[in-house]
Amino acid sequence: MTLLAHDRYCDEIAHQVARLRSVVTSGAELSGTVPTCPDWSLEDLVRHMGGALRWVEFIVRTRAEEEVPEERVPGLAGPATRGDAAVLDAWLAEGGEQVVAALREAGPDTKVWSWAGILNSGFWARRMTHEITVHRADATLAAGLPYEVAPDVAADAIDEWLQIVEYVQRTAPHDAARELRGPGRSIHLHATDTGADPKAERSEMRVPPSEGWGRVIELTEAGVTWRRGHEKATVALRGPLTSVLLAFYRRLPLDAPELEVLGERELLEFWLERATFG
Repeated sequence: MTLLAHDRYCDEIAHQVARLRSVVTSGAELSGTVPTCPDWSLEDLVRHMGGALRWVEFIVRTRAEEEVPEERVPGLAGPATRGDAAVLDAWLAEGGEQVVAALREAGPDTKVWSWAGILNSGFWARRMTHEITVHRADATLAAGLPYEVAPDVAADAIDEWLQIVEYVQRTAPHDAARELRGPGRSIHLHATDTGADPKAERSEMRVPPSEGWGRVIELTEAGVTWRRGHEKATVALRGPLTSVLLAFYRRLPLDAPELEVLGERELLEFWLERATFG
């Protein structure tokens, strides 16, 4: 599948860091619970994200050939003082600048360690783009602020998630991932704001991928496969692309008014419970 350009990922990381910083400085309660990550407060989430950026910066900058323990990364834990939005904002800004600089300097093809079998810095540019895109949604929704994301980023975030699920099934299929195997079941993701035929999943007609954004996921005996396009499926999830992204990452309930589930809802729920990084 075609990825975004390396510079596009770097630009988006910088953009997402700036947007996350705006949540930190919005006056939102840092100690408040994040509904989509209920084990975390808003500050916990920001510290997790900022620490991840510093960890990846260290991996890329040092050309690490194996996993780096978190305790080796300077500043990863964040400020000693909690509850200070200005200090937390400055720490997040610094980490964002550092990781973007390291990724730009490395380019997409520098060999570095990763956990997903793609041993280059381009993997980390893409991974951090979508890590912060989704966690910014967590923070934004917790703060009661509006959320949006560029269509190319939203689409690529879904593609990356599907590729990670494929990877987990190939390399470390735990019990939940194994349950996704089986014949004759499919899921259609359909963005209603990209020009695709809104009747596609209600008919046997194929709609060319050029007519709009869609993904078809098949749960086969050999594992999960997916492709671009529109076609009849066991269940279809329809809505604006950003909403489809959030629902697919379990950040938006399937009953949200902007979403529509057609067909066997139980299969979509089954997928959402079991599709995981591992």
